[in-house]
Amino acid sequence: MPRIQAFLLMLALACAPAAMPEPAKAQEAQRPFSQCLAVAQSLPGATYANFIPDDMDTGFKLAQAGSAEVEIMFAGHSTYVITTPAGVTIATDFNGWSGRVAIPRVVTMNKAHSSHYTLSPDERIDHVLRGWNFDQTPADHDVVVEDVYVRNVTTDIRNFSSMEPDGNSIFIFEVADLCIGHLGHLHHPLEDKHFAQIGRLDIVMVPVDGGLTLSHEAMTGIARRLQSSILLPMHRRGAPLSSFIEMMGDNFVTDYVNSDSFTISARTLPRRPTIMVLKGV
Repeated sequence: MPRIQAFLLMLALACAPAAMPEPAKAQEAQRPFSQCLAVAQSLPGATYANFIPDDMDTGFKLAQAGSAEVEIMFAGHSTYVITTPAGVTIATDFNGWSGRVAIPRVVTMNKAHSSHYTLSPDERIDHVLRGWNFDQTPADHDVVVEDVYVRNVTTDIRNFSSMEPDGNSIFIFEVADLCIGHLGHLHHPLEDKHFAQIGRLDIVMVPVDGGLTLSHEAMTGIARRLQSSILLPMHRRGAPLSSFIEMMGDNFVTDYVNSDSFTISARTLPRRPTIMVLKGV
């Protein structure tokens, strides 16, 4: 072999990355790309950028940008049912008995009260995502089901007179170029780190009880900072909804929808931030 060819071969071998001894573990550690974290404005000096090439496999099927529609239905209390363009059904704060919920593909839960979870979900449910772990460690979900990516951000929860770390989860559903969030049974104001972990939310489901979770003052502050296009009230117990709407201010319009469901796409998001009150809320 000519010297120049031998030298080039040795150089190539020297520069080649070392083989991974356990490729299975490396694959398990890789998280799907989050479009909702591509831009976050909460941490000072932090910039989130998407460096993923157009032809890279992100781990799930993306619909044509902005064109596909998602259906959102209010099923009762804190349960909304999201139906993706591929037909995947997701029920939030699923308890197994309330609301008009069939057998979803995915359910999320929070443990503040039995109306937000069940310990005996139907065996036909493919993915049961609890917002807490029984061993007190933070729940960590990164689940892809056809065209939707589901992840969570943990928060603390009141447990009698003290706060239990990581007892609640904010769930984020990324589908059809939309970022949809469910705040769960939120018991404390969010910090900069939480907003950074959440990222962008086009649609957010917010408890509006005014005290069982957070006061209207605290919850409206969170909702305004999220700057979502659509705000969906839930957990309507206690203080009147009108108080929450008034405290949201004139930047938000209110739409009382004469139906318990609606369809939305990235292209049809309202230009002005809107509080949508579905039938039954």
